[in-house]
Amino acid sequence: RIGKVVCIGLNYHGHAAETGQATPAEPVVFLKAADTVVGPDDTVLVPRGSVKTDWEVELAIVIGRTARYLETDEEALAHVAGYAVAHDVSEREFQIERGGTWDKGKNCETFNPLGPWLVTADEVPDPQALSLRLWVNGELKQDGHTSDQIFPVAEVVRYVSRFMTLYPGDVINTGTPAGVAMGQPEPKPYLRPGDVVELEVEGLGRQRQELKGA
Repeated sequence: RIGKVVCIGLNYHGHAAETGQATPAEPVVFLKAADTVVGPDDTVLVPRGSVKTDWEVELAIVIGRTARYLETDEEALAHVAGYAVAHDVSEREFQIERGGTWDKGKNCETFNPLGPWLVTADEVPDPQALSLRLWVNGELKQDGHTSDQIFPVAEVVRYVSRFMTLYPGDVINTGTPAGVAMGQPEPKPYLRPGDVVELEVEGLGRQRQELKGA
């Protein structure tokens, strides 16, 4: 059972650059509600009034043991049950232009497809050696690699455990590589009802979602 979904923003050098943001000195942490999680092939709903719904392929960490105040990378990795594909769908107008924090643009219904599998940590010997790809209507949009992460998996788990207790079943989305709609030239190709998004992380499976209006 999923508890909380912790997310790391701007965690790839390429993505930070395409958005015009400085490289973060510490991980950027925000939360998504657990009820944003849907299946890997479920419909994703474009919110009413949305004109800037965006895609983000991500490596998700699934916590296997209660973790608090972890001190070493080795200790952090020992608390990981496994990994999965996550789609951190985001509404950029709600996220950036409507005041406050990122919550409004990250917590719309269906905005966190997860799966298809939980691949156990012993089957992923190096989480920093995985390719990530995403297509929209058959066109490759994101083609990244976890080696481009600013804060690698072990550091992310260790860092988050300093601020909140992590419990078995909690998920950490570790950020997205370059190639999101927000980072592309005008007119930016944001998602619309009828679009089809496919995404994969090497060795962790593949997702496919059709978008519909909420």
